[in-house]
Amino acid sequence: MTIKPLIILPDPLLRQISAPVERVDDDVRRVADDMLETMYDAPGIGLAAIQIGLPRRLLVIDLAKEGDDPAPQVFINPEILTSTDEHSVYEEGCLSIPDYYAEVERPAGITLRYLDREGRQQEIAADGLLATCLQHEIDHLNGVLFIDHISKLKREMVVRKFTKAAKTRGSKAI
Repeated sequence: MTIKPLIILPDPLLRQISAPVERVDDDVRRVADDMLETMYDAPGIGLAAIQIGLPRRLLVIDLAKEGDDPAPQVFINPEILTSTDEHSVYEEGCLSIPDYYAEVERPAGITLRYLDREGRQQEIAADGLLATCLQHEIDHLNGVLFIDHISKLKREMVVRKFTKAAKTRGSKAI
């Protein structure tokens, strides 16, 4: 397994819509394992393939609490089938927008169809943190960031901050 570099805002790749995974094979499983290793190293609880520069509809999640055994989950070509009318609010963060957090309102529950690591079709009903995390990562696959769910003013401030930081990093490299 290999830890991959994370794509950070304002990289335009984060706005790209990811293509479906055509075939679940050893290469896809290897990418999923690399994504999990990268996510654990960051550390985070979810990661979409686009965040390591791969525009493919693949995401990983592990909601195990600190001290518990890891509980990695792999979702290939995830598709939200239904969502509840009830909403919940969680403070969200993102490995591609480090050290920024904001409260985001999303449907409290969803039903999801996806392929597992073996390419078998699965369906799950998710609520709570799992539902929020799945929606956050699926947004990534659609070129949407969690800051798109906050006010325009706050979003513009965050983008400006990260654009300035990217320019500063770029000038240090010269």
